[in-house]
Amino acid sequence: MQGKALERFMKYVFMFCAFLSILSIVLIFYFIFIGGTVNEGVWKFQGGIPFLMKQGFFKTFVGQQWQPSWKEPLYGIFPFIMGSIYVTIGAIIVGVPIGVLTAIFMAYFCPASLYRLFKPAINLMAAIPSIVYGFFALQMMVPFIRGLKFLPANNGMNILTASVLLGVMILPTIIGLSEAAIRAVPKHYYNASMGLGATHERSVLSVVVPAAKSGILSAIILGIGRAIGETMAVVLIAGNQPRLATSLLDGTRTLTTNIVLEMGYASGDHQHALIMTASVLFIFILIINSIFMWVKSKGDRN
Repeated sequence: MQGKALERFMKYVFMFCAFLSILSIVLIFYFIFIGGTVNEGVWKFQGGIPFLMKQGFFKTFVGQQWQPSWKEPLYGIFPFIMGSIYVTIGAIIVGVPIGVLTAIFMAYFCPASLYRLFKPAINLMAAIPSIVYGFFALQMMVPFIRGLKFLPANNGMNILTASVLLGVMILPTIIGLSEAAIRAVPKHYYNASMGLGATHERSVLSVVVPAAKSGILSAIILGIGRAIGETMAVVLIAGNQPRLATSLLDGTRTLTTNIVLEMGYASGDHQHALIMTASVLFIFILIINSIFMWVKSKGDRN
């Protein structure tokens, strides 16, 4: 009887924790997209959707001027959307090939002595705060990019620097999850390929890696989510220029950095515009997570 009572109690504890998780998501969703506050006894909506309806979809998403302090303020976020896309694509180009190839090496080619060194080092990379990455890039990468003779004159704070840094920052996510996916492939896949006369390299690259593709894709998608949501490191090195970038050496401002730079002093429509910017970022994250769940479910079916 006592065991059944404890089991029933823990069941309700787990249900309560699950309910809190769902409630948190609902409240965040409500605040970001609808929101509201009581001002002088009047309830006023201040979320992303009310502001978007007031400002206009085209003027907000296609507008290229962000001037909240003007007499007639402008809240175009198109440069920030493109800035987020630029640095995320750059991070994918840098981080995905290195991350996936490193995972393959760790799973099937790395000597045990090196593995004992590499694995903790990669785990440590995941634990380093983003502001430390940003400070490292500010002191090392920015002067390096600025000093490259074959590049046009630039101050080093640009899309290229931010992309390289984010590519490094997403490596632990991609390497760890991709290695786990590769190791989860049944060993007899590899053994059967070797038994048919294939080399070690061909067996790994042509049999094991394709079998782990859903897990590898999931790792890449989660890495993309980390890149698009990064803030503090990008603040230090991206240049923070609220204009549409035309080259890799131009400074840019992402959705996240725009929020963190201006939310501290924003008020009124300016604050509502920043909340609307957060709702756009939230939609991006929802899309990324939906793709992740779709890829994962497809892999489970296969």
